[in-house]
Amino acid sequence: MSEPAFKPHDIGGLPAGDIVTDEKDHALWEKRVDAIVMLLQKPERKLLRVDELRRSIESLGPKAYRDLGYYERWIFAVANVLLERGVITSEELGQGIADVMKRGEVLP
Repeated sequence: MSEPAFKPHDIGGLPAGDIVTDEKDHALWEKRVDAIVMLLQKPERKLLRVDELRRSIESLGPKAYRDLGYYERWIFAVANVLLERGVITSEELGQGIADVMKRGEVLP
């Protein structure tokens, strides 16, 4: 099977419609994702590099890339990189997700 000519993130120069430049009030969970990424990228931690984040986001399949929002892609990428580096295990990630789901917390 051959690679498609363009991947979902390869949109430079293509018509994309209007760009909304209004400020957006980010949801609490989006702010948390941003904070997590910033903390993991601190040089003294050496847990996440921007190129790893980008590679992981760009590795999403076309449907996932199209359907997930900006910060949803980020959190997918963070989890993926931490799994790849052995910082967390899939069991720990699964347990963490289960714990959050049990709380029934709904974030705006």
